Amino acid sequence: MSATVLYTPDVLALTIELARYPLTEDLPLRAEARSRSCGSTMALGLAVDDGGAITRIGLRSHACAIGQASAAIFAGNALGASKDGLAAAHASVKAWLAGEGGLPQWPGFDKISPARDYPARHGAVLLPWEAAMQALSHS
Repeated sequence: MSATVLYTPDVLALTIELARYPLTEDLPLRAEARSRSCGSTMALGLAVDDGGAITRIGLRSHACAIGQASAAIFAGNALGASKDGLAAAHASVKAWLAGEGGLPQWPGFDKISPARDYPARHGAVLLPWEAAMQALSHS
């Protein structure tokens, strides 16, 4: 497969979306994740309400376009999500990448579906999910 199949206009457009989610100092729950396969990193900050639902999110990404697109898809739909809901979605993403499940039911995930055929990008796809789970483990 060629890079043009992986880096589609939709993927590249998603990378710009991260500007909507600045990582600010006032986000109390924080974590960082690093991909072993490609070295990409992501820092994430969250705020949650009294019931544990995400109310704000911020990201700082040093990742390839696939990692950035995954982060934008994550952030664009994470508001209102709970730790349990994110854990289920995270498990779905991991299973899909491993070829053990269908496309995750997270809005927009279809835009990065070609990444499944690129194992070196799997770690980048998982970055926002893993950082969020780590951050929420501190709540």
